[in-house]
Parts: sequence; C-alpha cells; structure tokens
Amino acid sequence: MNQWLPIIAPAWIAGSLIALLSAPLGCLVLWRRMAFFSDTLAHGALLGVALAVWLQLPTDLGIGIISILVIIALTILKDKRLPNDAILAVLASTLLCLGLLTLTQLTQQQANVLGFLFGSLLDIDWADLPRLAVMIFVGLVILASIWQAQVKIATSEALAQIQGINPLQQHVFFMGLLAAFCAVALQAVGSLLISGLLILPALIARLFATSPKAMVLMAMLFAQVAVTVGIWGSVWLDIQTGLAIVLMLSIGFFGTFILKKFHHD
Repeated sequence: MNQWLPIIAPAWIAGSLIALLSAPLGCLVLWRRMAFFSDTLAHGALLGVALAVWLQLPTDLGIGIISILVIIALTILKDKRLPNDAILAVLASTLLCLGLLTLTQLTQQQANVLGFLFGSLLDIDWADLPRLAVMIFVGLVILASIWQAQVKIATSEALAQIQGINPLQQHVFFMGLLAAFCAVALQAVGSLLISGLLILPALIARLFATSPKAMVLMAMLFAQVAVTVGIWGSVWLDIQTGLAIVLMLSIGFFGTFILKKFHHD
C-alpha cells in the first residue's frame, strides 16, 4: 500500500473533491427529475472534447459550446407530440456517436478513447489539483447561491413563481452548472459514467434519508466511500478507475435496496 500511495494520492484527492459537488448536484437532479438531461450533457461532453481537440481549443470551452448547442436543440425540438425523455435519448445517442466518430478520426487521440469513455483518474497529478480545487469551490459556491430557489422549484414551480423566483433563469443556471460538472468529472469517470456518479449516491441516500438535508449529507458520504474503495479496487484489480467507482455505487444501491425491501417486508 505504501508504495502505491504517492501515485494514488492525487487521484484520491481529486475524486474526493469531485464527490463533494456530485452528491448535492445529484440530489437536485433527482428532485428536479432531470436524470435524462444530465445523461445527455454527459454524452455531449465527449463531443465537446473532440471539438476542442479538432479546433485546438481549451477542453472546457469545447464542452461549453456543445452544452449550449444541446440546450438550443432541446428548445427547437420541444413538441407536444414528442415525449421529452425520448428527445433526450435521441440527443444522447447522437452526441455519443458523433463524439466517438470524431475522436476515432483524430489519429493522435485514438489511444485516449477509452479514457474519455470510462475516465482516467489515475492520470491526475499534483499539479492538476489546485485548478480542480478552485473549480469545485466555485461550483459549490454557485450551487449554494441557487440552492433554495432550486429546491423550491423542485417542490412546486407554481409556488416558486409566486415567491418571485424565475424558473427559466434558474433552469439556465442549473443546466450551466451541470455542464460545468460534466467538464470536471469527465477525466474521473468518463462520458459514459458521469450520470452514475451523479445519480447513484443520491439514490442510495434517498433510501435512508428522512429530510433533504440528510439526503445530501448521506449522498456525500456514500460518494466519498465509493471513490476511496473504487480507486484502490481499480489498482488491485487492474481495471478502469471510473468503472470501479461507479460499480461500487451500483453494488451499494442494489444491496441497500434489497436489504431495505426485505427488512420492510
């Protein structure tokens, strides 16, 4: 263990920082029933990376451009005849295909495709941590500033409007924060697993929690445990770190659900 610690420590710290933001954000995603939207943005992040590499832009800018285009596409495709979840599924599939197609055509990025899909958290070194810490801190500050409004909208949009909250404005803020999280979490768990990192800690916490505050705190705890066990497990088992983290969360969810089900019965 001691010989691995200097290598794993930066990844461990990075994963723990990302979990601080993913847990409360995931709770809001559940409360606002936006899991499909987060999945679409996560797949769009892959195309954003490909766009950034192709045009030699910063990765965050590429992901931001694609996120804006996703929001515009959703606005244009909004139609009473078309279910919203179906539109999101179509967009997610399209973005994933375009992202993979573009990355595989870029010869210098072909070796990195698996990392973009499933994460490469162990590639993070000490020099990456200050920037990541600043981004997570800014994300948490923004989330704290819109938290009450987001919870009120999740509870009742009509009542939130009566209280002077602008749902459209808050929706834009929330979508922007989700897009930023996808950019941050892409290296940790990859495009395919970002939704798992967001949703699963909140789902597990929901099985235990009796209040929104308790749910957020429990989600943070479960996310931290999954990151720790997932990182060490990935080293011991020689598998992708992102896969190990999300697999731990999946085992936690199904195990907890079964235990709760039998206990309740």
